Order: sequence, then C-alpha cells, then structure tokens
Amino acid sequence: AASLQIGQVARKTGLSVDAIRFYEKSGLLLRPARTQGGYRLYEEREVADLEFIQTAQQLGFSLNEIRELFSIQRHPHEVCVHVRDLIAQKLVVVRAKIAELQAMETELAGALQKCRTALRQPSRHQDSCPVLEAITKPRPPRKKP
Repeated sequence: AASLQIGQVARKTGLSVDAIRFYEKSGLLLRPARTQGGYRLYEEREVADLEFIQTAQQLGFSLNEIRELFSIQRHPHEVCVHVRDLIAQKLVVVRAKIAELQAMETELAGALQKCRTALRQPSRHQDSCPVLEAITKPRPPRKKP
C-alpha cells in the first residue's frame, strides 16, 4: 500500500489539513513517518484512525472519550467492558437531554393551547396574555432531590 501525503489524506477522509494536524498534535493520531523533505507520510492505519475519529465524533464522543476508545482498542482483552461502560454513560446523557426536550415540548404545547384559547375569546383577555402572565408569576421553589 502506498503512503499518502496530508493533502491526499484530507481529500480521502473529507477532513481539513488543519484538523489532521490538530489530531496529530493532540495525540489522537500517531505521528506519521516523514520524507527526507519533512512531508508527512500516512499509511492505511493512520487513515483508518482518522475515519474512526470522525465516526466517533458523529456519535457524540468528545476527543477525550475518543482518546479513551483508542486506548481501549489497543488493549483488546478489556475492549467490550470499557466500550459498554462508555456507551452506557453516553446513553444516560442523551436520554437526559431527550427527557429535558420532551418536558420543554409539553410546556410549549400547553402554552400554545393557552394562546389559541385566549385568541378565541378576545373579550376575556384583551389587556393580557395568559402565557406571559404564567411566565411572570413567581414559581414555588423546587425541591432538591
């Protein structure tokens, strides 16, 4: 397999040259060999690592988490347990965000219904908006879990 220079790797992966240099500088990507003229030469392994970084980022993993995934990948006897734990932690975060968004959706749908009701009865709420009134009312303090 032929070695590729950084521009060729950028075209192949869709990453920018700066991103590739950043991943190398931050230790995510092993430093590639260099030509006598100082040009980086990437092998299939480095290209595969860059594609792995891209995919992991698309799944929501941070660079530190990706670094941990690489570490796990290089110690195969522990792979499944650690990957399972990382995914379980990420899933907890994602589910919490979904629950937060669902609660927000419920509140917004309720507010929209109040607006629609008020607009059907203009004489009752001429000087005020029930949603703005609800927002400005002081709320009872939340109980700490």
